[in-house]
Amino acid sequence: MADDAIALDGFLDEEAVPGDLHGSTARFRLTVSPTDERADELILPCSVADSELAHAVIHDLFPGDKLRVTGYLRLPRTPDEPMWLAVNTLAVLETAPLLSDPATTATAVIERYGPYVCWFDAEDSGEVPVWTEAGVWVGTAGDPSALSELIDAFEQRQATGGE
Repeated sequence: MADDAIALDGFLDEEAVPGDLHGSTARFRLTVSPTDERADELILPCSVADSELAHAVIHDLFPGDKLRVTGYLRLPRTPDEPMWLAVNTLAVLETAPLLSDPATTATAVIERYGPYVCWFDAEDSGEVPVWTEAGVWVGTAGDPSALSELIDAFEQRQATGGE
């Protein structure tokens, strides 16, 4: 039944959590964005049953890490059952950018908008730094409501070959 396995690339949405009291299983959410369109994004619940892989997921991964997961999609059979991906293998494609100050990291959140990464810091000035997932600097939005304008301007510069 290896033909039924699927592979997906995505970003760890938030910290992984143990799936049981002993930490021998794990659960996490993967943000999958196959195109640059936000409407195509999917947040997929994932579970890991292998105890060694579960330990690595719980202790070694950070929100914002880009992952490649392979597993089996479990579709609900009734309206009250969830859909999830039963993960068999996992590879870290890119690690999330981390700040050196743990106090700052505790109050900040990385959000992804298609191929863009935004850093929201609750204790900061309200400005939102933005870069592409490849690490190209986009700019700083004065506040979260200005993100679309900043990204649109960046895309226009890229389309016309400007810096």
